[in-house]
Amino acid sequence: MQVVIRADASLQMGTGHIMRCLTLAQALQEKGDQVDFICREHLGHLTEFIEIKGFKVHRLPLHVQGVVCEQNDEPLINGASIQEPCIKSTRTGSLPTKTLYHSSWLGSTQYQDAQDCMGILKVLNPDWLIMDHYALDEIWQAMLEDYYKQLMVIDDLADRKHKCNILLDQTFGRKLEAYQVLVPDNCQMLLGSQYALLRPEFPQWREFSLKRREHPEFKKLLITMGGVDTENATGQVLRALTKCNLPKDLEIVVILGSATPHLEVVNEQVKTFPFKVQVKVNVSNMAEIMATSDLAIGAAGSTTWERCCLGLPSILLVLAENQRIIGELINDAGAALCIGRDQLPHMDKKISHITNQLENFILNASLVTDGTGLIKTMRYLK
Repeated sequence: MQVVIRADASLQMGTGHIMRCLTLAQALQEKGDQVDFICREHLGHLTEFIEIKGFKVHRLPLHVQGVVCEQNDEPLINGASIQEPCIKSTRTGSLPTKTLYHSSWLGSTQYQDAQDCMGILKVLNPDWLIMDHYALDEIWQAMLEDYYKQLMVIDDLADRKHKCNILLDQTFGRKLEAYQVLVPDNCQMLLGSQYALLRPEFPQWREFSLKRREHPEFKKLLITMGGVDTENATGQVLRALTKCNLPKDLEIVVILGSATPHLEVVNEQVKTFPFKVQVKVNVSNMAEIMATSDLAIGAAGSTTWERCCLGLPSILLVLAENQRIIGELINDAGAALCIGRDQLPHMDKKISHITNQLENFILNASLVTDGTGLIKTMRYLK
């Protein structure tokens, strides 16, 4: 089976879309499928990393003018933008162009992106096209629907329409009603954190992790703010921790991606830190690190599901607007404590609150997902 994945990474959008797609790609490859990626060369793209993992990447260039055009609310003439023509499809007729909230993340217009992908898809003729991008919707899909057999969309936002066969939204507590008017009636919807696309190492470490938490303690703190951390939230958290009353023997582990622009700054910062700190870059054993940690401070992104799978009590920091829903839902479920940047000065109280109730946070987190979402999802990709 031929599969093509259209997803991007950048300093602006982070690495989460690519990482979860890689998890799915590796599972497909293991069962004998051919998987290709189509990625645009944003600043902070992960194309070399994807290639190292054994996948062919078809690289798309940036179209700066396209971003400018799509970010503006261009007037419509007969339903079509002045800047780009009305999109035609042999199956659906014409659809007008429109501006999406995350349009600036694409590096082109949807029309240009579809044109860039068209020749690639025509040659590969994929059985499945998998799309994971907040800046693409039914317009892009309609342009390309003659060049793939079936479409799977991975989304978290429920803010735009899709013409797909499968829609996966791994947001905790996501309901059918969120997509009922956004997808075709016959679309198979895989909703909720039970479908979170976690690497196999996480369910493999789950039993060990939960077992060691039967008698919880606070000796190891993990800090992980995502694969890019452009605004150096890591440094902000570290500064807040210097004012906290923490155990003297506490060990702190900081995880960063190699694309993090503030790596040197963080390394310099921890040299004078009052606690033992290890800074690790591009780790390959994240599940083991999480399973052996007692508390995490992390971004409220896709790694939330990894921490929950392992029952790791967490303080979630909302770093982007699209993380707010995840953070609030997990907070309300008592599975983590969600805070904003403005609450960093009160980190001491937040840590005290969660460490005084470790048993409750461990239990509630472990109920969010058992880590087998990848297995469940693979059953539908035939």
